[in-house]
Amino acid sequence: MRLLIIGSLNGQIGAASQIAMSRGAKVSHVDDIEMAMASLRAGKGADMAMIDVNLPIRNLVSMLSSERINLPVIACGVNTDATAAANAIRAGAKEFLPLPPDPELIAAVLEAVSQENNRLVFADPAMGDVVALADQIAPSSASVLINGETGTGKEVMASYLHSKSNRADKPFVCVNCAAIPENLLESELFGHEKGAFTGAIARRIGKFEEASGGTLLLDEISEMDIQLQAKLLRAIQEKMIDRVGGTKPVPVDIRIIATSNRDLAEAVAEKTFREDLLFRLNVVTLKIPPLRQRPQDIEILSRHFAKKYSESNGLSERKINEGAMAKLKANPWKGNVRELENTIHRAVLLCQGDAITADAILMPDGSATPDTHSGVAAMSIAAAGAAPVSTLVGRKVADVEKDLILNTLDHCLGNRTHAANILGISIRTLRNKLKLYSDDGIDIPAAAGEARYQARA
Repeated sequence: MRLLIIGSLNGQIGAASQIAMSRGAKVSHVDDIEMAMASLRAGKGADMAMIDVNLPIRNLVSMLSSERINLPVIACGVNTDATAAANAIRAGAKEFLPLPPDPELIAAVLEAVSQENNRLVFADPAMGDVVALADQIAPSSASVLINGETGTGKEVMASYLHSKSNRADKPFVCVNCAAIPENLLESELFGHEKGAFTGAIARRIGKFEEASGGTLLLDEISEMDIQLQAKLLRAIQEKMIDRVGGTKPVPVDIRIIATSNRDLAEAVAEKTFREDLLFRLNVVTLKIPPLRQRPQDIEILSRHFAKKYSESNGLSERKINEGAMAKLKANPWKGNVRELENTIHRAVLLCQGDAITADAILMPDGSATPDTHSGVAAMSIAAAGAAPVSTLVGRKVADVEKDLILNTLDHCLGNRTHAANILGISIRTLRNKLKLYSDDGIDIPAAAGEARYQARA
């Protein structure tokens, strides 16, 4: 766990740092947001930031978003009233911690962040076989290709592999190859020097260097441009990278984990993926079965998500009754674990009392029976939780979906990746929807920072 503390925190910085370090965190401290961004651009990295509630949190969140730095932000304050705490959350902070620091509270937050992405919840033997193979290969430095349908948990498996590896105390860095525009992905991976292109206002260390000593996850690698694949292959083979605009190679030591929801052998046949890169990545393959092929996982995952979202929404734990569980088990779950998670989140918000009954289990479009439409309708979770039913009756699903997409995108300051994650859909699906809306003459929020990073002609 790498913790970045921003601000003085009214003299409580020393106590907070000591508590975090006693729990195994590696702590760095900067005075303000500009210094924090400089540290992150320099590749020092962080898994979580704690920031003084009196600093402009919204500015930090906006800057992180515009530079595609995924970092949970925790606001902290001394003798802070409820209004300031609520404003911090609205500004984009994930949590608020009161100071002076409580050791158990800080420990709980650190543990929640560190375990959020590497905890595997399963009971089915089909998934057990995959986990057993993962445990066997985790200590090695061999490249791993994780294959599976969208929503099966490929990124969680990658994080689990890192946590079980000999590099567990080193960085785990993720790059979503489908979410970053092609003209920016090279800079994202390899970094750039100041002035390398329009918007390159300072040297930026890329993900290869940030992950050096640890693990680099290349999520949805099949979406990477084939020309960039050649540079990636060289970096993996020679363990050297070239920053954009740089004049000398930089050595790196990383383990590569790649994920794809496509059959890469077919992509090779279609000439959209390099065969030599596939051979280099595919030392070991972990194929995660879809949820419909591991039925025993439906119950344990459903109860796990019910507990998780009860706690996150400040509710007493919602229990799933037999009728609701039977309905969950009967669904084909085309969207896999992600769709199940969204369904349970929605049920927690809609159920009457402490029990989740069958009538609270709604399909992605809000219907009470299994649906055969595209997984994009799973986004109605937010609509179900945020708007009274009376305001939805009589409206078309497509109109509700459109409002939800645009409102979420506006909330995320135009960041497509963050919006897609909140909505529970792929970045590709989101972009397709936005293109349809744009063709209909609807104004689409601009992606923050994209205009400033256009490569020079």
